[in-house]
Parts: sequence; structure tokens; C-alpha cells
Amino acid sequence: MSEPHVTLDPSGLDPVQQKLRGPLEDQLTSALQAATERVRASYAGEPVEDVCRRLLDETRAGLHPDIAAGFNPDMDEFCRVAVAIVRGGVS
Repeated sequence: MSEPHVTLDPSGLDPVQQKLRGPLEDQLTSALQAATERVRASYAGEPVEDVCRRLLDETRAGLHPDIAAGFNPDMDEFCRVAVAIVRGGVS
């Protein structure tokens, strides 16, 4: 699996968020990639559900609190990253 990235659905964004979409996607992607590296590096056989929750927690921890509070990712997609970590497929 290639490095994960975040793409925001423009239909769910208000006008201000739409103007900031590119930088916001960059910040979210950076936080997700850093979290993925931390979780992958410390993975010790936990179940996918635990890895998914930790990945979300670590991603939010890497964001400004206001952005973290509004970050509600598609958990199916998020858990795909967790599955890749469990299988050893995230680079």
C-alpha cells in the first residue's frame, strides 16, 4: 500500500473550508502519514480494531485542536490503513 492521504468531500464543506481545502487536505494527510509511521513502528500484534482506533487517536493528536475536533474521517477507509499496518503493507 502506498502512503495514505486524505481527500475531503467538497459537498460537505462550507465556503471557508472550500477555500482552504488544499492546505487542509495537506495538513490532514501529513498528520495521517506521521500517525501511520508511529503506529506501524510500534505495532505488536494488536487486532485491527485497536490499530484503527489508535491510528485515529494519533492522527488527531497531530492536528491543531480545532481541526482535530472537526476531523471525522470515513472509518472504512481509515480501517483499510489499519489493515495494511497489520498485514505489514504500509510503506
